Amino acid sequence: MRIIISGKNIEITDGLRQAVEEKLSKLERYFTPETDIVVTLSVEKERQKIEVTIPVKGNIIRSEQVSNDMYVSIDLVEEVIERQLKKYKNKIIDKKQSAVNFQKEFIEKEIDDEEDVEIIRTKRFGMKPMYPEDACVQMELLGHNFFVFQNAETEEVNVVYKRKGNTYGLIEPEF
Repeated sequence: MRIIISGKNIEITDGLRQAVEEKLSKLERYFTPETDIVVTLSVEKERQKIEVTIPVKGNIIRSEQVSNDMYVSIDLVEEVIERQLKKYKNKIIDKKQSAVNFQKEFIEKEIDDEEDVEIIRTKRFGMKPMYPEDACVQMELLGHNFFVFQNAETEEVNVVYKRKGNTYGLIEPEF
């Protein structure tokens, strides 16, 4: 397992590097030595944020934690990833494809699927072409935090979503 650490608006001190490596080394029991773990530490005002991304074949395991203390964020991120791995183990490991990044013991260990992902409702609706700004207005009128629409400029299906700080994001397909 290779841990790649970078920083935005923060100097990666030996103490921070050691804390990240020590905490994330607990994940070694899940991943093979060839697996990369990409860690980005950043500071924005009082927000101490850690982002951990683990690309595994066919999937991305990711967690982002924010607190006012970087060491607290580091502690939280490892726990969240471990919970994700246990919860979705049977979903993320297709024994023919994605198993290459995981330890054999983890793959073979039986984990109950007590919290299966289950789609309980399907919604259908007509999509009229609109501009992203109009989609944001429609989303606000509906009181939702995301809105699916057909982009009038590209004629592709897009999603607008509400971000922190009353800003909006746009998701566009990439082929």
